[in-house]
Amino acid sequence: MAFVRLLKKTLPWMIFLTITGILMVFLFFAGLYFSLYLQGPPPLTSEQNTVIYASNQQVMGVKHGTESRYWVELDNISPYLKDAFIVTEDQHFFDHHGFDFKRILAAMGKNLLAMDKVQGASTITQQYARNMYLSHEKTWERKLKEAVYTMRLEMFYSKEQILEGYLNTIYFGHGNYGIEAASRYYFDKHADELTLEEAALLAAIPKGPTYYSPIDYPDNALRRQRLILNQMHKHRVITNDQYQQALSRQVVIRPKKRDAHQIAPYFQNVVIREAMDILNVSKEDIYTGGYHIYTTLDLHKQEQLKEAITHQINPESSIQVAGVSMNPKTGAIEALIGGRDYRDSPYNRAVQAQRMAGSTFKPFLYYAALKHGYTPVTSLMSRPTYFQLENGKIYEPSNYNGYYAYAPITLAQALALSDNVYAVKTNLFLKPETLVETARTFGIDGDLPAVPSLALGTASVSVLEMTSAYSMLANNGKGIEPYTITKITNYKGEIIYSRETPEPEQILDPQVAFVLTHLMTGIFDESLNGYSRVTGASIDHMLTRTYAGKSGTTNTDSWMIGFSPQLVTAIWTGYDKNEEITRTEEKQYAKKIWAKYMEKAHENMPMEVFRPPEGVTGVYIDPESGKIATRYCPNRRLTYFIEGTEPRTACDVHYPDEGSEEQSNPDPIETDEENEKKKGWKSIFEWFF
Repeated sequence: MAFVRLLKKTLPWMIFLTITGILMVFLFFAGLYFSLYLQGPPPLTSEQNTVIYASNQQVMGVKHGTESRYWVELDNISPYLKDAFIVTEDQHFFDHHGFDFKRILAAMGKNLLAMDKVQGASTITQQYARNMYLSHEKTWERKLKEAVYTMRLEMFYSKEQILEGYLNTIYFGHGNYGIEAASRYYFDKHADELTLEEAALLAAIPKGPTYYSPIDYPDNALRRQRLILNQMHKHRVITNDQYQQALSRQVVIRPKKRDAHQIAPYFQNVVIREAMDILNVSKEDIYTGGYHIYTTLDLHKQEQLKEAITHQINPESSIQVAGVSMNPKTGAIEALIGGRDYRDSPYNRAVQAQRMAGSTFKPFLYYAALKHGYTPVTSLMSRPTYFQLENGKIYEPSNYNGYYAYAPITLAQALALSDNVYAVKTNLFLKPETLVETARTFGIDGDLPAVPSLALGTASVSVLEMTSAYSMLANNGKGIEPYTITKITNYKGEIIYSRETPEPEQILDPQVAFVLTHLMTGIFDESLNGYSRVTGASIDHMLTRTYAGKSGTTNTDSWMIGFSPQLVTAIWTGYDKNEEITRTEEKQYAKKIWAKYMEKAHENMPMEVFRPPEGVTGVYIDPESGKIATRYCPNRRLTYFIEGTEPRTACDVHYPDEGSEEQSNPDPIETDEENEKKKGWKSIFEWFF
């Protein structure tokens, strides 16, 4: 009776406490669930390798931090590998909600009996949470965090997404994280190309990446691989025939050595810098962001540029080199080299170095001159000249090797021979400030002192800067922005940047730009020889197309910049510490590299010519007199003028020999109409043939 009374008295309290306890547990889990929900989904990925592609979408470089990682979708992973991991790591993966409680209880029992941890019970989701977000320290705090992340993963993601993340982040040894990195490293193939025996071998590694390394401990790896194959057969994931065949096949490990520099390392540096600006992220973020960066690099042109440099430069020489090759219609950089050897010196001389431009600066001066009334036949005296400057100092420029015409020469000949006196006279006539302003128009942004010697290229510029400036002549005066990146995607393949190609703005006068371009073809035309040979004569025999260009030489720098309508290329050679270039062969390196490369680069290109715009007319000129050539002139060169500025008088310097039939019966100069017909026919013939 006492017990009954006690029971009646305590039963309500027991019921109350039980209901309260259940309610508190419910509220606890409800609160936990709500708290986890408010935290949102955890990220599925951490660091990933960034891949750089050439213009033909061939991989040219891989960037990563201290670890190598790729991300591939589940559909792009071998089904053998997925089955191998599920069978060995979590057979009930698709049935539980993050925790396999039956397996946990069984493992606890076995561990208690053995008084040691002989079996684990972590699910794939738990392993993913631990590998992705936590350290591997064995503490209760870490286990609690692991449980929280496990619940969050199961709450926000499907089983397929979790499995995809797990296979893309698990460690496979030798610095490789994720199945794609492991597949490339061990077998030099993609994750969807793995055979059954290869998949089982890779599935063996994460249990102990060092102990089961197929490179360092092949016997251990093979033993575990066979255990996994047996498990797959036992659970009927594979057939008996598949099992037996996999056991009989030998797995060949082909560890792929990572080339830290890979293809076009100097170009890749420019790509990384451009990507940082586009995405507004750090270099480390680019390296580990899993981006796929598609670039403008033409592998054929890059190889040809490298080959031209290697072929021309004496391997015993310590001279350095830089080169940029660009599509003048778009600004796409198609080849770039910043030095002899990236491993010896990663300093990128194509974009970082500022070197004196020498005579390659003169086209900017002559563009300004043509804008201010000069024509290709404007004549100035070529002889040693003293210039008294405003500050009272005397400036005396000199020509190469001290050669002078000691007579008037035309602009066409002055440019072809690179006459320095003509250039300085022109700069002083226009005023140096005009040259500075014109160079800015061409995109030259550096320090440009408004002094007479600026006409001779005493300003320091980069190779990339000069390539871009000359591109404006090659494309008839349109402004372009040099670039290396066409598209960037994230690790999922989603486009996050795509370069737009706006209509280029007309910056230069197209008529003046064309007249100057045609004048620049004169450096290869020996009909313009005078007191010295034209500056491109030494490489003219190497060229099979019409190019425009300009060479430049200082005591410490050697340049060659030239272009066709399809391609503009600048080559610089010199010493890093501004040592003087004294060897004759080294003074020719830039020209010969340029010529060899341009010819190779154009091999598969259709023939294109510089086409004059409206408002420009062509006349055959005698280079010596600068007047319209007659049949008696030993040299005659087609020269273009802005309409209305062409010469009207015939050459009166050359006459037929005394007593000749021509002297007895001189033909009159053709009428304007006849001359135009002849001139037009020959213009077409010369440009096409």
